[in-house]
Formats: sequence, C-alpha cells, structure tokens
Amino acid sequence: MNVNVKNILVTGCSTGIGLDAIEALRTRGYRVIASARKSEDVNRLAALGFDAIQLDLNDSDSIRGGVAKVAKLTDGKIDALFNNAGFGQPGAVEDLTRDVLRQQFETNVFGCHELTCLILPYMRKNGQGRIIFNSSVLGFAAMRFRGAYNASKFALEGLVDTLRLELHGTNIQVVLIEPGPILSAFRTNAFELYKANINKDKSAHLETYLALEARLETVGAAVPFTLPASAVSTKVIAALESSRPRIRYYVTVPTYLFAYLKRLLPGRWLDTILRQVN
Repeated sequence: MNVNVKNILVTGCSTGIGLDAIEALRTRGYRVIASARKSEDVNRLAALGFDAIQLDLNDSDSIRGGVAKVAKLTDGKIDALFNNAGFGQPGAVEDLTRDVLRQQFETNVFGCHELTCLILPYMRKNGQGRIIFNSSVLGFAAMRFRGAYNASKFALEGLVDTLRLELHGTNIQVVLIEPGPILSAFRTNAFELYKANINKDKSAHLETYLALEARLETVGAAVPFTLPASAVSTKVIAALESSRPRIRYYVTVPTYLFAYLKRLLPGRWLDTILRQVN
C-alpha cells in the first residue's frame, strides 16, 4: 500500500465493482469508508464490518452530509476517492425523454462532480490525494441503444481530463478506469430502467428492442470477454499504489481493442464496426 494513501471513500458499494473494490482494499490495509444509496445496503455493509454511510448522488444534501461524516471518521484526512456509483439507461436516443436523460446525468455526472468538488479541499489541505473515476469503454466509443450512458460517460471523461490539467502540481492525482463488460448487477438494473422508461411499442426500433430484452435478461456473461469485478479492483489498487499512476487504465479486451481502433481507423470505418455490437 502507498503509505501516503490510507483513508478512501468508495461510492456505489452495494454490489458488483464497488463491493469487490472495498473488500480488496480492506484486505490490503486501507481504511475504507463504503457508501450506498439505500439504507438497507448501508446496514448490510456495516454488518460486514465496514465504516458505512448513506450517500445518494442525486441529492445534494445527502452528498454534503456524507462528506461531513467521512471527514469526521477520518479527522479530515481523506486520502482517496473512488467515484464508482452509476447506472446505465438503455434505449435509442430518439426514445429518451428529457427527464430520463437528466436522471442519467444527475447520478453519473452531476452528483459525481459535486462529491469530488467537496472532497478536493480536504486533499488540498493535506497536500496530496488520489481521485479515481469509474468510466467505461462507452466513455470514448459510442454504441447503439446506450445513448444516455454513452453521453454521461463522454461528459464525465471531459470533466476528468480538465480536472487533471487543473490539478497539475498539487500532488492530487486524477485517474480514469475504463472497463468493458464486467459481471455485476449493472445489466439487471438497466433492464428495470428500460422497462420503466422506454415505450417499445411506440418506437421505430421495436424489433431491436426485442433482441435487447433477450440480452438484458441473460443470466451471467451476455457478451464475450466479460471479466469479474475483481479485474476492476486490480486497476483501482494499481492507481492508488503507483507513484506515477496512469491517466487511464483499460479493463477487458474490448476496451483495449476499441481504444486501438479509435486511434487507427477513420470515423466511418469505426462506425461500421460499432454497428455490429449488440
């Protein structure tokens, strides 16, 4: 463990990547403050022995209250933040209402941004820090019927790239993790949002939605090269413990592949490939 990084706040710890990350971090000796949106998840995390707090990225009061609790638990020594919480709203761009798109940004961008800005003064006072953002291959390679999520992750990456430039010389390191397909509850949650917010019967994309439903209902890995959540935790630990962390850490073969293809191919050629992705 990096001796300068001890206390870390992790968001979205109820399942999947967040839960695996806090378990891996605790094993390596970090003081982990785990957060979740629902009180029942907070209680479950506390029962597992974690310092657990309730933090809802859609609620500014919850964010401010959560940061105050973390500051109290750590005596203001907030060394690292892993911005992991987020969700994916499926659906064709033309089927997304303004409110649905706003909901996607509230969690994945606006709440993440607000939390980061409230944590930064503590890191500045302490003279160091690590801020890690969980993005996605969809933060640089857009894929069909994921427009809301694509847009939120593209926006997040723009904010993070800018923040990194602005924090140069502060000893506060800013890192992006860019996973591809990971085993988690992400797809299950996405299916519930699809059913709640997309009216397939009035859409020009009805036939595609029927195929999308079959994929979202698949148990286990729905696409090739899916990795367990521990693959992301490994990169989070690398970002925390490296004396000079990378700007971006890719996770899974598709992320490496599309990063390479985006650099190599003309845009229309890449579009041809991306249209084949289900």
